[in-house]
Amino acid sequence: MARPGTDNKGSCLLCLKAVKWIPVLFIVTIVAWSYYAYVVQLCLITVENTLGQVFYLIFFHLFFFMLCWSYGQTIFTDIGKVPSTFKISDADFEAYLHHNNSLEMQNRILENYAKTLPVTNVTIGGSVRFCDKCKTIKPDRAHHCSVCGECVLKMDHHCPWINNCVCFTNYKFFVLFLGYALLYCIFICLTSLPYFIAFWKGDLRGMGRFHILFLFFVAIMFGVSLMSLFGYHCYLVLENRTTLEAFRPPSFRGVGADKYGFHLGRYRNFKEVFGEDPKSWFLPISTSLGDGIRYTIHSRHLQSTTYNSMDNMQNSHSDLDSETSKLNPGRTEISLL
Repeated sequence: MARPGTDNKGSCLLCLKAVKWIPVLFIVTIVAWSYYAYVVQLCLITVENTLGQVFYLIFFHLFFFMLCWSYGQTIFTDIGKVPSTFKISDADFEAYLHHNNSLEMQNRILENYAKTLPVTNVTIGGSVRFCDKCKTIKPDRAHHCSVCGECVLKMDHHCPWINNCVCFTNYKFFVLFLGYALLYCIFICLTSLPYFIAFWKGDLRGMGRFHILFLFFVAIMFGVSLMSLFGYHCYLVLENRTTLEAFRPPSFRGVGADKYGFHLGRYRNFKEVFGEDPKSWFLPISTSLGDGIRYTIHSRHLQSTTYNSMDNMQNSHSDLDSETSKLNPGRTEISLL
């Protein structure tokens, strides 16, 4: 028999999950309306030139398809899991909690695990990065998301507009979504501008003119915000940084905070996200390099970021291969230089 209040709690959680989809529903509604306004009201009803109609419809559907594809990939791509090898035992977790007044003892417990794992990042104070909610040593660049309720690999931020975390597994899709959404808005603005001007001159008749008017304004409004957001994430890609790392640079053992710790040169930084094959750069398919666990770091940190020796970190790689291959099958693996 269910405890009193259990059903209410379950209903509240269900409602909360539904509420989280409202921003996504808003975006889908705007895009669906823009399709109707552009295809039906502008191209099929307002534009009289057949050649112009064909040109508009072909390029519009190209941008529309790529926008929807990349948006869907960003939303529904799983954020991945931290391998179980990063999880500490229940007994050690109890010991960790028991020594809550001694940071030295807590860190000693975590060090016993971390020295066999490929981790180079530490806290600002130089301690092992640990998530007491997930009971795991945090992999490099991973952070706990309070919304998703778990540690997320190479977490950038949690985005309510996709109801998902932007992270290692879907960051390429997110950047492509921003880019195609921006092109979508620019194309709509440029091709609807003559008819927007005709509306203000009073040369455009019919109820459809209001759809064209609002379509133009909405495209400008979203285009301006997307331009700054897309530009910022292009900068982050070229710098091999996440949004979280831009606000708080990662700290490395024996080195301290360094915002250039993962900087490999802009071309290599770009390939970290978009992959080696130029033909797949602009397609929302998984081509990012690595496994989300191990990252190439700047050469000046190599001698300082180990726990005992570089051999410890290299030997630990084999223990993770089976789990990380399940997370990202077919991806190129990057190890410490």
